[in-house]
Amino acid sequence: MPWFRRFDGDVVRTTGTRAIMPFLIPTRAGATVFFEQELDVTRAQAFCEARRATGQKLTIFHLYTYCVVKVLAERPRLNRFTSGSSLYQRKEIELSFSAKKSLSDDAAMVAIKRRFDPSADFASHLERLGGGVKEGRSNEKNQTDKELSILLRLPSFLLRGLIGLARWLDARNLLPKALIESDPLYCSVFVANLGSVGLDAVYHHLYEWGNCPIFAALGRVREVERGGELRKVCTVKYAFDERIEDGLYCARSLELLRERLEAWPDDTDGPATAVS
Repeated sequence: MPWFRRFDGDVVRTTGTRAIMPFLIPTRAGATVFFEQELDVTRAQAFCEARRATGQKLTIFHLYTYCVVKVLAERPRLNRFTSGSSLYQRKEIELSFSAKKSLSDDAAMVAIKRRFDPSADFASHLERLGGGVKEGRSNEKNQTDKELSILLRLPSFLLRGLIGLARWLDARNLLPKALIESDPLYCSVFVANLGSVGLDAVYHHLYEWGNCPIFAALGRVREVERGGELRKVCTVKYAFDERIEDGLYCARSLELLRERLEAWPDDTDGPATAVS
């Protein structure tokens, strides 16, 4: 059992295989399962193109992250994480995503974290997401950039020691809230929008730092022929920490995500009318 309570999660009481897994597989990398999902985004892409014709910059990334938030709310056991030898139910839905300062080889890559309200409509989601993109592409340093600029001035041996100490404290729920709250690697899901730079999805590793249990790489939209008809599809590749929940629960959650996105804009939340 952990020494102290966490501000970002509550301990989940488990038994049997689920309880022993953090001891048998102590690292996130060792517990990672990789899998792929292909989404038919024909309807969703048409919706985005119609909105772009009105001047609104809308992509599959916006729709996908909205569906992820909804699914995490409906399937809360996917919104868990491991820390030390314990399993936790995350208290909030937080997504992290990366953005390039500009589309050039030498442009810096930044990671942004945002907390989302699952009861919010699509317009509110876009506003929250857009604020993160603007922050990422701003010339001003965010909190993570400021912390890194200080840490990277330290000698290598001292930096390794500090990171080791931070991991030890985190496993015992002693790491200060201020260091966790803004860190993009403490999140429900990290989404890499590779399609925004014209790339296909790739399998990405999970980080040992932080507690992010799911990494989703969103690829570019491409055309395929199905039944004599051209359809637009998008591949998402996932890395999943299997210690948080079994594969069947995860698979059914992804099926719900696929259904929501492929039905766009006939989603029950009415996203087509929520966007101005």
